[in-house]
Amino acid sequence: MDLMNGTTEEKNATWMHCPSTPGQETSFLTVAMICEMIVGFPLNIAALLIFCFRMKFWKPHTLFLFNMVLADFLLLISIPFRIDNELRGDNWVFGQVWCRINLFMLAVSRAGSIAFMTVVALDRYFKVVHPHHCISRITFTQSGWLAGLIWTLVIALRIPLVTINLLHQDGNVSWCRSFNHYEVVPLYIKVHYVAFTAEFFLPWFVLMFCSSRIACHLLKRHIGKQKNVQKAIRAVWVITLVFTICFLPSILTGLGGVFIKVFQPKNCMSYNLITKLFIACIGFTYLNSALDPIIYCFSSSLFRDALRTSIRNPKKNMNINKRRKLVS
Repeated sequence: MDLMNGTTEEKNATWMHCPSTPGQETSFLTVAMICEMIVGFPLNIAALLIFCFRMKFWKPHTLFLFNMVLADFLLLISIPFRIDNELRGDNWVFGQVWCRINLFMLAVSRAGSIAFMTVVALDRYFKVVHPHHCISRITFTQSGWLAGLIWTLVIALRIPLVTINLLHQDGNVSWCRSFNHYEVVPLYIKVHYVAFTAEFFLPWFVLMFCSSRIACHLLKRHIGKQKNVQKAIRAVWVITLVFTICFLPSILTGLGGVFIKVFQPKNCMSYNLITKLFIACIGFTYLNSALDPIIYCFSSSLFRDALRTSIRNPKKNMNINKRRKLVS
């Protein structure tokens, strides 16, 4: 399951290990993406409106959550083209340049969402376990610089996706995939592999550490019944749960494919099976943006309050916002 290279010289050297044809896994992926658009798009539009027009105060963790919304919109912009691709029988018709951009946006969205999930969990951890630490007192400006640094790193690691041709022509069918069958893996594709795997395991271990440390801290100090503390630990556990559901299946099936290719290279039946499972599990990754609004509600009391106010009296709040604009 390796990234494609469309150049003529490398095509013979790298393409193709255990070729396969699309099956039921693409149907599952298509359904998952359509559900993502039906559920995720309106929820993220609502979240964006609340952040932009209904939030009275912004704190550092609010900014991190807002960046999660931005990462989700990169995904929502890209998914319609993937749906069209799957409905055409895995045939990309939008050209080579948009193939690169589309896969780049999907990868940046995934990495950005993971990064800001982790930062939000770390923020909750320091607020509970180390309330007097300098990180717990990070300013809004400092959080802005940190968000900019995160985006810079995320984009830098995905630059190879826009510098190489990822569109492979197989007869009358054009395949645009960020993971595929390769006989020999190019170096820049290995970099993408490492980033794809590391950006799951490192944050996952951080999330598990934060969850366990907060739980131990509460047990030792017997303060688990305090309302603010309960909210903090719920937020971390919700982030960990969403993170695991969305990203663990694709990682396990992806590593399974690598294992089979390395140790059983001639077992194409098992390799193709695990590849199809991997493609199906990508659907769970796309569902991430539909579940992120749950994280906003559990992680920010400011967001919850703004959401409640918007639901109870939307017209009144719109009038208040108009007055503020007129005054300013």
